[in-house]
Amino acid sequence: MAKVSKLMTRNKAATPLDTPTDLSKDAVSAVSDALNELLADTYALFVKTKNFHWHVSGPHFRSYHLLFDEQATQLYGTTDELAERVRKIGGTTIRSIAHIERLQRIKDNEQDFVSPLDMLRELMNDNKAMMSSMRKAHGIAEEHGDIGTTSMLETFIDGVEKRNWFLFEASRTADPTGH
Repeated sequence: MAKVSKLMTRNKAATPLDTPTDLSKDAVSAVSDALNELLADTYALFVKTKNFHWHVSGPHFRSYHLLFDEQATQLYGTTDELAERVRKIGGTTIRSIAHIERLQRIKDNEQDFVSPLDMLRELMNDNKAMMSSMRKAHGIAEEHGDIGTTSMLETFIDGVEKRNWFLFEASRTADPTGH
């Protein structure tokens, strides 16, 4: 039975986790896949940002410590919305750290020490990659007429652009020449 017809009144209970939607099965699959990749990347970037928050050192410690904590909080705040969007449209989402690891495109950083400037630049590059991935996911959602997902992603794209801007400007102040 097509998901569209499941929106109609029914006489028996729905299969567990089979959320009714008017999106096609292909749309649910494509959008869910794109959102799950974003969710895995968001968790990876959250952990990396917290790692840098905990391990930053140097003359700008307080500023970077607070910046990284603020950005990690923003990232974590999007995880539930991404996962719940997948469920709202009838998909299933990540279930474990191993699942995140299989889907993530943002690389972990397990170095013993990373200079503050390298932290800023790495996070900036990761946020740029997130921008690109979000725009791609937005295109997939738009292609399938999923206005709820496109709207949510537009807000998230604005947030990642702001994080990227702050990281860029902070990295400029770390380099007195402005390069």
